[in-house]
Amino acid sequence: MRRQDHVLPDGTTITVRPISPEDDQRLLGMWDRTSAESRRRRFMGPFRMDEITVTRFTHLDPDLQFAVVATRGRGDDERIVGVARYERDPDNRREAEFAALVEDGEQGRGIGTVLVRAVAIAAYEAGITHLTGDILSDNVRMLNLVRELGLEYRSGHEGGVVRSDLEVSLSDRFLDVIDSSERAAAEAALQRFFRPERIAVVGASRNRDAIGGLVFTNLLEGGFSGVVYPVNPNAPHVQGVAAYTSLKDCPEIPDLVMVCVPSSFVGGVIDEAGELGVAAVCVVSAGFAEMGGVGQQRQDDLVERVRGYGLRVIGPNCMGLLNGAEDVRMNATFSRTFPAPGRVSMSSQSGALGLAVIEHVERLGLGIATFVSVGNKADISGNDLLLYWENDPETDVILMYLESFGNPRKFSRIARRISRTKPIVAVKSGRTSAGVRAASSHTAAIGSGDVAVEALFAQTGVIRTDTLEEMFDVATLMANQGLPAGRKVAILTNAGGPAILAADALESNGLEVPTLSERTQAQLSEFLPEEAGIGNPVDMIASASPETYGRALEVLGNADEVDIVFVVFIPAGATGTDGVATALIDARTRVPDHVPVVSVFMSSQIQPRELGAAGIPSFSFPEAAARALGRVARYATWRRRPLGAPVEPEGLQRDMARAEIDRLLAGGEHDDGLWLTTEQATTVLGAYGVPLAVAEVVTTPEEGADVQRRIGRPVAVKLATEIHKADVGGVALDLATPDEVARTITEMRDRLVAEGLEEHAERFLVQEMITEGIEMVVGVTHDPSFGPIVLTGAGGTLVELLRDVSVRITPLTDHDVDDMLDGLRMAPLLRGYRNSPPADVGALKDLLHRINAMVEDLPEVVELDLNPVFVRSDGEGVVAADVRMKVAPVAE
Repeated sequence: MRRQDHVLPDGTTITVRPISPEDDQRLLGMWDRTSAESRRRRFMGPFRMDEITVTRFTHLDPDLQFAVVATRGRGDDERIVGVARYERDPDNRREAEFAALVEDGEQGRGIGTVLVRAVAIAAYEAGITHLTGDILSDNVRMLNLVRELGLEYRSGHEGGVVRSDLEVSLSDRFLDVIDSSERAAAEAALQRFFRPERIAVVGASRNRDAIGGLVFTNLLEGGFSGVVYPVNPNAPHVQGVAAYTSLKDCPEIPDLVMVCVPSSFVGGVIDEAGELGVAAVCVVSAGFAEMGGVGQQRQDDLVERVRGYGLRVIGPNCMGLLNGAEDVRMNATFSRTFPAPGRVSMSSQSGALGLAVIEHVERLGLGIATFVSVGNKADISGNDLLLYWENDPETDVILMYLESFGNPRKFSRIARRISRTKPIVAVKSGRTSAGVRAASSHTAAIGSGDVAVEALFAQTGVIRTDTLEEMFDVATLMANQGLPAGRKVAILTNAGGPAILAADALESNGLEVPTLSERTQAQLSEFLPEEAGIGNPVDMIASASPETYGRALEVLGNADEVDIVFVVFIPAGATGTDGVATALIDARTRVPDHVPVVSVFMSSQIQPRELGAAGIPSFSFPEAAARALGRVARYATWRRRPLGAPVEPEGLQRDMARAEIDRLLAGGEHDDGLWLTTEQATTVLGAYGVPLAVAEVVTTPEEGADVQRRIGRPVAVKLATEIHKADVGGVALDLATPDEVARTITEMRDRLVAEGLEEHAERFLVQEMITEGIEMVVGVTHDPSFGPIVLTGAGGTLVELLRDVSVRITPLTDHDVDDMLDGLRMAPLLRGYRNSPPADVGALKDLLHRINAMVEDLPEVVELDLNPVFVRSDGEGVVAADVRMKVAPVAE
């Protein structure tokens, strides 16, 4: 376990780390600050901790004992405020006793819960299945802590002592409780940023064009509902407001401090804020990690200070934040533009882009709920903001501009949950493969770069757009309308050419333009001229009036066969834009809410603002509208689909696999990783029931001949080495006799030696020849940020050339596996193509679930190629013919 910061229920933070032998004096200091009553409840009677006994708690046997501490302060001023531990039963290594103690002044803040959860997770990783603890019946806080951990527990009461037995498992319930706690903590923390009553601007300037001047001016002129204190030691007044020399001179302690001073002074401001008890600071100042070198050191120091005080920070190197709500109206940015209140919230890693975004929101008339420029993300991250926005009643749509992920696996868990109720629309920069590492396996080569990001978004329902403009197109569609119930679109227009463009654009984005029912066509023919087209698109011809537009929209919006109405208007004749817009707004009130209406006004005039206010998004061209609508429809389909769940395959031998991995990596000699021999990989894969071809490793031609005799049918001979065998002529197929096998091994060995590759000519795999089935690849690569990534698709020697693959991040659900296979271009081949029999897709899915279970259990598996995997006819199973596996110690 590494040092980690945890957010407490009140929104502040605490640092948790493993205890160390150097903690003797810190632990004694905590003991001195702990009351006799708290000591009695922890030790169930009198106990004396001194210079001698303290070593029992700091000098641990790592095989049997583990302890974590909660700390505040930094460096020499670091102090321990809580401790929790387990001690393993040497006679039953799956059980351990646990205990915890928090000093009196820090009790009731959730620190004990954080510590015991950390102990439980460490116990789980150590193979412990049960934690037991004796708790005095009057120790109400500890009893409540046990009940609220999220672990299954049993308890018994005897003689004033409650015996609690916790089942250590990272179950869905346990993870859900942690998620709920993190969400509540994020809400408490960010409430101080978004809804402060008192804001101090440190560095508030009399120069309205300086950053500090802009932030202060915008707060004053934006209509902020609270009080703003300018802090400037060099000016008695700032922009007509009395200034204060320092934070401590302000009339009241600020809820939020905006820092707009040179980077060298920021540390001092953090210290002053922390000592006053301020819990929220936004550092607008630049000069930190974005410049590297000294800047990175400065940011590291900033983080240490922040951790020491337990406060939260947005930035540094950001443009600030704003809340557009009517009852707040806080523009704490250096953007002079302050959009009207809206239902959209956004975070941006780029301050410069943030300025453009705010101006674009204003032009669209979209409105804003909250906006945050997170800058360098030294503390508050996109994940924290997602947790806040999840239950924010002011936010309906979440927009994110991302340059990097801090914790992608946590993002995945949060986003998957939020996307079921609120859409998340994201632009992720860095799509190109420039800088992607050279990979040593097919899976790693294909799964590198932007592929993991694409998989993450697909699994979590996040709507990815290529540009900021497209992101706002999607936001415009979703901000004021419900999601479509399906993909069937009715096109309503007054011109045939744009209708054709619209139909092509809609269908190319996965939408349907069906022929309208006879009933709907009959209703339209009652008021449209004979020359009008009423099949779909509905072309009312150039003479269409505003009244005709309104009546047609009402008919189409109430047609059973229509999910979406797509209106296109080109100014023609006497019919003007304003009249059509008014008619559409009126007719929209008679169209069900679940039928979105999208308009395209192909005019040089500015798009009618009143349409957006009425919940009808408006575009200048059909292609942009269709592209956004296609993304929204795909999201609606994902949201209607029930969440999947991981599948637990039968017959897993986890203990066997774990023992083999531990044996292979024992001694610490393989920090850079170890490519497994065929026998070693077979042991690990066999423990998870992965079907492998019958094979044996040999070292001489004679041994190879003997293996072929035992198999009794044609075999293949391959190099048993960690290289791409086909690249060096290390594969020979369809060898039917012992003599052919012996001769092939001799010739292969001699050729490799002659080419200077003798290190690969020592071991050979003799394997049953598999000739039937569809060749596929199944693999794993371990991304340093995203964790394990599973890949499947068209296999064989051309896997990297064809790149017909699907990729997902673990853990895989049953729906993830279904989507992986359905998304392949070769999917028809698996289902049975041109009279070929269907393949055993069920067995292929089972294989993917087994690989998923293996990499979730064994994070040491960093690369795996099963290529080819032969998928036989339905009912005949799958079998992997070639295996490459690399393992490495898990990075601390």
